[in-house]
Amino acid sequence: MKKALSVILISVMSILSAYAFADDYLKTMKDFELTDHLGVSHTLDEYADQDFIVMYVHGSGCPIARLSVPTFLSIRDDYEDKNISFLMLNSFIQDDIPRIRKEAEDFNIDFPILKDADQSVARSMGVERTAEVFIVDPRTREVVFRGPIDDSLGYETQRINTEHNYLRDALDAVMAGGTINMNDIPDSKGCLVGFFLS
Repeated sequence: MKKALSVILISVMSILSAYAFADDYLKTMKDFELTDHLGVSHTLDEYADQDFIVMYVHGSGCPIARLSVPTFLSIRDDYEDKNISFLMLNSFIQDDIPRIRKEAEDFNIDFPILKDADQSVARSMGVERTAEVFIVDPRTREVVFRGPIDDSLGYETQRINTEHNYLRDALDAVMAGGTINMNDIPDSKGCLVGFFLS
């Protein structure tokens, strides 16, 4: 009997830990006013009429981030008739506007790459690596998903066939009013985003 109670208690604690992890992992984006790679200023308020914002963590020169761009652009094209805005966020210490602009030209990135110069937006969302994507509700500023675009890229690996389309599946789920079990989403692969000492 005691053994059965112990098993039940461990199961309950595991479930509670998983919920606590998800709550801590999915943070809230701070309000922002950021300049993009073309010198245009953007605020969170201008996206208030959108259902969601999809924010991709950009870093000039990062191999995985570069390889992921075509897929991100393809997803943007597939969802262009939805009420969703696709953006990039660059919080790399070593990246300035001219370098970001050059990268945008090289990879035909035709939507805003916001320069998070003080890294405050990245900190608010818990950004760790490039090529990670965040789905944000612009009205509540809540992050409802974070993770890799799919499972095609890893460190020094690249799949020919994609088995899991994490971003597409997450977008379909939240647009239908559902939620994502973050325990089913792996960590993103990408370059570490170094932060200024606070």
